[in-house]
Amino acid sequence: MRNVAELPLHGGHVPAWLAQRMRKLTKLVLILAVDEYGTKGLLERLSDPIWFQAFNNLIGMDWDSSGSTTVTVGMIKDALSKEELGVKVAGGKGRASRKTPEELRAIAEHYGLDPEPYIRTSRLVAKVDTVAFQTGYQLYHHAFLLDEEGNWAVIQQGMNERAKLARRYHWFNTETFTIDPHKAIAGIRAKIALNTVSKDSREFQKTLLDIVSERPEKIEREFETIKAIAKGYRPLVYYRPRNVDEVTVLRRYESLGKLELNRKALEFARELGVRNYEELLLLKGLGPSTLRALSLVVELVYETPPSWRDRVTHPVDPFKFTYAVGGKDRVPFPVEKRTYDELVSFLEKLVEKNRDERTLIRNVARITKNWKFPEEEKRPT
Repeated sequence: MRNVAELPLHGGHVPAWLAQRMRKLTKLVLILAVDEYGTKGLLERLSDPIWFQAFNNLIGMDWDSSGSTTVTVGMIKDALSKEELGVKVAGGKGRASRKTPEELRAIAEHYGLDPEPYIRTSRLVAKVDTVAFQTGYQLYHHAFLLDEEGNWAVIQQGMNERAKLARRYHWFNTETFTIDPHKAIAGIRAKIALNTVSKDSREFQKTLLDIVSERPEKIEREFETIKAIAKGYRPLVYYRPRNVDEVTVLRRYESLGKLELNRKALEFARELGVRNYEELLLLKGLGPSTLRALSLVVELVYETPPSWRDRVTHPVDPFKFTYAVGGKDRVPFPVEKRTYDELVSFLEKLVEKNRDERTLIRNVARITKNWKFPEEEKRPT
């Protein structure tokens, strides 16, 4: 199950007066969500990029900002660390993401769970969105949410500096990591996407596993032959089984970055006898450039191309939720402290009531569900 969102890069920071209110509102929304849907229901909703973006808009972050991920996840992590709601967050942005394994171990042990499967999952989803699924984005944010029942979700984000865009990847309780593993994809469709985890790439994965069982020298020789052909050279013996333009194929791969074979990774793969694509992805030293080089060999020499389809399925557009308290950058209107405080006060009283006494808020939700905002007020921040 899957999810991805794409947003323009933004600078700036959240002022202290707004951050203080965001923390209060985030905590209250999480309490109500867990009470209404349970911890699994909360994780399922956070793994939906539209629901997540609506949450971001509700607390006053910019509706189209790359910072929505880091700030909103940070607020959620902070709230869940202080409230015992049966779910907690490990990881975060940059340096914090590297603490994910140790934080996951502490969370899992707190809930009486074996931490190792979740630590492996954390590594694997990062490898999928860095190596197995390449669209020109470099991951810089990784957050792992785990509940007391063992349900999990991952929210991670990558940056494409050339395009000035950030892309967000959401995961939820995935059982297979190598065949369409995300929950949905929302954002701007990439023209070139090396997708080796598509359902259309099953044969590609099988062929790749066969190739890495060969001697590294053989793989390197085939790779060098392809590069020579692309430069206009022709070996004495060259079998061209189909009408293919090697230069065009090579340039497609190179548009995503360098192509380099990591000899040690290939040796490890052969020595360990990797049994499936998950094991191959987790192999130390198997990075994006090595997978690109291997994929090129699989496509041109063994006539088994990967998928080049970027699975975008949802637009990122829950703009109407910005009307709750306004936006940090004044879209659709500046955040009003008095309105924000009144909302927090109302929700605090709502939290104190039992579920049967919350009929009013459910009726309001039904009434506003089909409300349409003025399109002219939707503008970039």
